[in-house]
Amino acid sequence: MPGPSEGAAAPVALRELLVELNDLKRVRSAGRAGSVAERLFAQGWSALTGGAAPEAVALEITAKTLAACRLCDLDAPFLASAGLSEAAVGDVLVAGFDAVTPELEAGLRGRLRERLRSREALEAGSLPGFVAALAQQPRAGVTCPGKPRILLEPPENHAEHCLMVAVYGVVLSPFYRADPTTVFLAAMAHHFHNAAMPDAGFTGEMLLGDHLGPIMARTTQWALDELDPPLRATVERARAVLPDDATAEGRAFHAADAIDRVLQIAQHLRAASLTMGTVLDEMELVHAGPVKGFHDRVLKDMRIP
Repeated sequence: MPGPSEGAAAPVALRELLVELNDLKRVRSAGRAGSVAERLFAQGWSALTGGAAPEAVALEITAKTLAACRLCDLDAPFLASAGLSEAAVGDVLVAGFDAVTPELEAGLRGRLRERLRSREALEAGSLPGFVAALAQQPRAGVTCPGKPRILLEPPENHAEHCLMVAVYGVVLSPFYRADPTTVFLAAMAHHFHNAAMPDAGFTGEMLLGDHLGPIMARTTQWALDELDPPLRATVERARAVLPDDATAEGRAFHAADAIDRVLQIAQHLRAASLTMGTVLDEMELVHAGPVKGFHDRVLKDMRIP
């Protein structure tokens, strides 16, 4: 995969994967609270507080997210409960992963595939309070100083955004020659202030004026103080890349953050412009099977669409 030294600011070959991954902020299943992205955010922090190495957590959560891109909640616990052997579970997860990752950098792709077959379970720790708070905190929507906000329902929450930016950051890290673990941790922690601070968007931040910096610093510290000292120090080091794009890790993070913010809005626009031709012809909503002919006649006679 060519890097930024070849002139491009981002790897367009990964565009379709990032678009598809974004929908995990909206995929839910019976008996499971929150979206897939929200739950993976919690799993990541649980593994970190449980003492797992940050690198292992970054790879594990990214691999699970990529597999879920097509499999959704057909995850390892469900597949095992449905009677699949450990080997069969790995086969299914890798099949889902392989379906969406042909453009991933080969070295990273290999490491992520290994995680899906790994027998090493990451121990779960207690969840800091900021995890639930970020999941309950909706993002502001589209805001601009001096103009009314544009709200698109349903809103994403900050846990979903942080998880998606973290996974995007890992996927993009080879292009920027960045350390994926640092990018992952920085992204998972980049909205710590919003665990306590309601999100009024760019407009609200500008209206706070000189108060913005101290408020963000104080509310960020509240979240950091929930972590044990060794993990807190690791997270603080990772967060040092957030202010600018002076480092490879900063560039990978800011690319991931910008892409996620815009794709979140693009999803709403895509849904609004969906046509029946796409649904019936391209996506085969009434798909091939023993009653396909009958289904087609019913729709024709009912003048649908």
